Amino acid sequence: MPPRSKQPERRPSRPVTITAVVDPVAALASENLDDNIYFYDTNKAAGSTGFGTPELHSRVRKGDTLLWNVIPLECETYVSLSDIEIDPRIAEPTQKVYPGTDIVFWTAEVKQDLTEPVPYRLSFLLGTVSTPFSPTARPALAGAADEGKKEGR
Repeated sequence: MPPRSKQPERRPSRPVTITAVVDPVAALASENLDDNIYFYDTNKAAGSTGFGTPELHSRVRKGDTLLWNVIPLECETYVSLSDIEIDPRIAEPTQKVYPGTDIVFWTAEVKQDLTEPVPYRLSFLLGTVSTPFSPTARPALAGAADEGKKEGR
């Protein structure tokens, strides 16, 4: 019997949650979000870097489902993720609300594998201020750690 030809391995899509932890009291007092925001994701095992900084690089691949949410350090001060700006060729975030609540989150599907980091911009509403706050530092989506190695061979 002839050997079977090896079928390309289909990688299942995976959810990647990106969480912004915001100190809204300090951000409002200083009018500076950069020193008062800390990003984390659920993909450290795949090579994400920059945990606890405003410049998280989340490792993703085509087909991954992204979920962005925010957690305030001060639970009595309002914080909401109000907008995500990213190249629409990479992902198109959609705002959603958890059923039965007013808690906002955003989702998107990664449309293609990445060879270079793709920065994105998040905007937040804090307290009773109607103008959104955006950090100047940019988190980014980055290609899977092994993607570049395969292509570079």
